[in-house]
Amino acid sequence: MMLAGLGVGALALAEGLKPRKRLILLKGQTLEEALPVAFGEWESQTASGLVTPEQAGRLAKTLYSEIVQRTYLDQASGAEVMLLVAYGDTQSDLLQLHRPESCYPAVGFTIELSEPLDVALGGRASLPARRVIATTEDRRENIIYWSRLGERLPRDGEQQRADRLANAMEGYVPDGILVRCSALGDSAGAFAILERFVPDLLRAASGGARPALVGTKLSNELAGLRPT
Repeated sequence: MMLAGLGVGALALAEGLKPRKRLILLKGQTLEEALPVAFGEWESQTASGLVTPEQAGRLAKTLYSEIVQRTYLDQASGAEVMLLVAYGDTQSDLLQLHRPESCYPAVGFTIELSEPLDVALGGRASLPARRVIATTEDRRENIIYWSRLGERLPRDGEQQRADRLANAMEGYVPDGILVRCSALGDSAGAFAILERFVPDLLRAASGGARPALVGTKLSNELAGLRPT
């Protein structure tokens, strides 16, 4: 009887902790609509040559409800940035954001560097992200990416798992997004371009779309900055 009582209690606790509330930050529009086609000197071109989640396996295709791929060209300098944004309206134990450290090796790249990076956005605002260098024999791709899981911005896989558990304990089934910006060639020059591109992109995104990209708190901080 004691064992039966403990079993019933465990079931009741599990049921009580089961996430029931949806947390959706992409509201009233699609990613395609949320991301600016042109801003400042940047103008989007037809995307080609991007490493995509579909290339990494069939399971990855189930992780996202929308993927946007663009290549932006700086009309003044000729610099190019490849952008991939993958959005999932449900991020559960089975549906996890697919990080470049897993995606790129799956299609033949070697990860030469992966380290945390705080991208300065202006004022005191900074974006917790990662800097990654992925290489093959004939390609060197320099990447800055970040992910959002509900209102949290996990910087690595371990933090992502912890954040997913925290969301579940709070009763939320959140949406999630992964934003990847990359440039080819010399790493020092490429990362200088990317650290300029990311703040420009976020400032150009509409106020309604920005929480979907970086969460509500950081979106509000960006809204308080003067335009540059």
